[in-house]
This record gives sequence, C-alpha cells and structure tokens, in this order.
Amino acid sequence: MRIVLAAMTMAVLAGPAMAQHHRQHQHAPTPYAGQQQRDIKAMSDQQIADLRQGRGMGLALAAELNGYPGPMHVLELKDQLHLTADQHQRFQKLFENMKAEAIEAGEGLIASERALDRAFAEGRMTSDALDTLTARIGEAQGRLRAVHLKYHLTSAELLSDHQRRRYADLRGYR
Repeated sequence: MRIVLAAMTMAVLAGPAMAQHHRQHQHAPTPYAGQQQRDIKAMSDQQIADLRQGRGMGLALAAELNGYPGPMHVLELKDQLHLTADQHQRFQKLFENMKAEAIEAGEGLIASERALDRAFAEGRMTSDALDTLTARIGEAQGRLRAVHLKYHLTSAELLSDHQRRRYADLRGYR
C-alpha cells in the first residue's frame, strides 16, 4: 500500500513539472529561428554588405596585431603618423586597390555560398556536389583573406620603424 501511495504521490508531483518542461522545449525557438528567411542561409545581410563594400572583417588580424598595419587605418592616422605626401599618395592607391580586389573576391565568396545554399534548397545536393561546393567556398575565403593580408604586408614596407611603432601605440597594441 505504501508503495502504491508513494508512486501516486510521485506521479501527481511529477506530472506538472513534466508538462512545464515539455511546453518550454516545445516552444523555445532555436538561435537560428528567422535565419531561414535569408537569401543565403549561412550569411547575414551585414556579412554580405561587408563583403560587397570590401571591408576587412578581421581577416587580416594576423598581420594587424603583429605589426603590419592596414592601409585604411594608416590613412585614418595619417596626421599622427606624419605621413609624407608621397606616403599619403601611395597609401591612398593601396587602399583603393585593396578595396577593389576585396570586393571582387567578396563577390566570389557570395556566389560560392549562394551555390551551396541553392543546391540544398532545391534538393539536389549530393556528396560530390558538397565536396566541390565547399572546396570552392574555402578557396574563395582564402583568396579574400590573402587580399587583405597582402596589403598589410605592403603597408608595413612603406612605413618607417618609428611610424610602425607609433601606429601600434595609437591603435593600443603596445
């Protein structure tokens, strides 16, 4: 009798808790909720806009944080770095070239991500297609990163040691 009474008590107490647990998990949206409406599911509108505008998005941090300034940031600090007229002109050209190359590479990445998304959306994904499409995305990401990094490398060559140290100070790296 005690066993039956104990079992009934547990069932009465556990029932509401289990129902609440089920309701919480039944209606809780995932962190991805709403992203199914994106044009390219794996990319936010902000990411696409950044790529289309040639922004760095942290792709050159290996250079930036190891003493290789980016042309855009050098131009932003031109007065504090006391750039010569020649340096200013060269950095302006570097920045324009970097941006043009980055936009082109970014469009390639967007196209590759769109192709992957469409293959899934249209139900035509296969293992071979997956391998091909993800390899293209990896290559596009690598090209984009290389664009940004190479301009940091070139920028460092155009600055004096003193300007590079000053840049690091101004950016809060030292």
